[in-house]
Formats: sequence, structure tokens, C-alpha cells
Amino acid sequence: MAKVRITQVRSTIKRPETQVRTIKSLGLGKIHSTVEVEMTPQIQGMVKKVNHLVSVITL
Repeated sequence: MAKVRITQVRSTIKRPETQVRTIKSLGLGKIHSTVEVEMTPQIQGMVKKVNHLVSVITL
């Protein structure tokens, strides 16, 4: 699997609780926080759910 760098670029204020929980499960929480993870189908689904809040870069 490919590694990706996921960065939160927008706030979770006034977002549905499911989106807030998805951001937390990705290891994010504050704007400009970044994590590097393997792009598994589970991670891909989470990114798709909050794609308007994050930026994804393939390494």
C-alpha cells in the first residue's frame, strides 16, 4: 500500500458528530495537524467522508 500524508485544513466547528469522530480517528484534531499513514481501504473511506476538511498528498 502507498503511504499518504493527511493534513487537516479546515475546522470541525459546526460539523456533524460523525465527521468530528472521523477526524479524531485519523489522528487529527487541530488545523494544520498532519499524519502519515498507509492508504488502506479503511483510511480511504475515512478520507472520502471528510475530504472537504483535509488535504491528502501521496508519498
